[in-house]
Amino acid sequence: MRLLKGGRLLLLLKITLGLGSLWMLSLLSRPKTSWDPTYFLSYSWLEYTDADGGPETACNCSEILRGERQALEQAKLLTLTEDFRKSIFIPFVICSILCIYREFKLSRKYLTLPLSQEEEDFPLAYSIVVHHKVQNFERLLRAIYVPHNIYCIHVDKKSDPSIFSTIMAITSCFPNIFMVSKPVSVVYAAWPRVQADLNCMADLYEASTKWKYFINLCGQDFPLKTNLEMVRMLRSLKGGNSLESEKMPEGKKSRVTKSYKIPPPFNLPILSGNAYIVVSRGYVRSVLEDSRIQTLIEWAKDTYSPDEFLWATIQRIPGVPGSARPHPKYDMSDMHAIARLVKWDGHEGSLGSVHAVYPECHGNHVRSICVYGAGDLKWMLKQHHLFANKFDMDTDPIAIYCLEKYLRQKVLGTDL
Repeated sequence: MRLLKGGRLLLLLKITLGLGSLWMLSLLSRPKTSWDPTYFLSYSWLEYTDADGGPETACNCSEILRGERQALEQAKLLTLTEDFRKSIFIPFVICSILCIYREFKLSRKYLTLPLSQEEEDFPLAYSIVVHHKVQNFERLLRAIYVPHNIYCIHVDKKSDPSIFSTIMAITSCFPNIFMVSKPVSVVYAAWPRVQADLNCMADLYEASTKWKYFINLCGQDFPLKTNLEMVRMLRSLKGGNSLESEKMPEGKKSRVTKSYKIPPPFNLPILSGNAYIVVSRGYVRSVLEDSRIQTLIEWAKDTYSPDEFLWATIQRIPGVPGSARPHPKYDMSDMHAIARLVKWDGHEGSLGSVHAVYPECHGNHVRSICVYGAGDLKWMLKQHHLFANKFDMDTDPIAIYCLEKYLRQKVLGTDL
């Protein structure tokens, strides 16, 4: 607290960021009778530039995104240096103070005005489950934030109190972001992981009647598309859902057969999927209100890794909005669904391999999942998925920095 004595920190912050505040206030006071893209997108202060002091000053994101070997090697070496790791730290401890003066959103260049009428007319709802790595969470939030969407944040009850207080401070800056009303202690591959999303689903459903689609995320996801691109892709679904839902592999069948002596309710085919989904508001309503689904939920509560079959099975129940028939012809793999791009080490391979689903990971693996490196970006941006998992600021922050810079400049219509 000595840092705050005499109001010196507040004075320094106001001097440093005051010009940005005046500029923003001038924008807000400017007369506006109809939506005009130049009203918002012509202001260069929203760009992520080398002057921002991030790692872009020491690496070439344009060359990295093109997959140029020398740039990728330089980026890899850079992430290993102690000075670089120190430079990427964001002092979130003063977030709550910055929020009082609306400076956090300005200094971090959040998009606080609608980007287009098309997006404003098609709001989205997000659930984000977090338990650590605040840096990752804040980067994700900044990348997906627009004022007409709505965001529910679930912080694991087991998380360090500093994680909760810091994320609480960040979310308090925004009127359309809230903490979940009923947080739970999340357990990997167990029911509480599903319950965390269910609680956010319920809060989001009650908080607004306007949003069109629900997307659930974890703190180590990152978008591959701008909000406008997502809106257009979701419109094209015409009320349908997009999530992995296919025949249960033999190796996974024990997850849903060993706990119960009775079969699944209503003789439902239990299908394989994953925890991350892109679903319509009608699907969420069914999850919360359909008696068949409530019975399925109760049956699933003591199975192993229920998040990897529950949503996939609901997607094939007749009458659920946006669902598909349970016939195998309607099976959908994770590579065809748009929800999430994940590299599993068992499916990786060299460029010439006929058996590989995707190229080898350029980062490292955690629980058989690729934690992306900068070398994965070129391939990643060619995919149709809305989000990718996993990213880690601690192991390869340049992958996130270059991706977020690419997306921001795409939004603003400028070249990287």
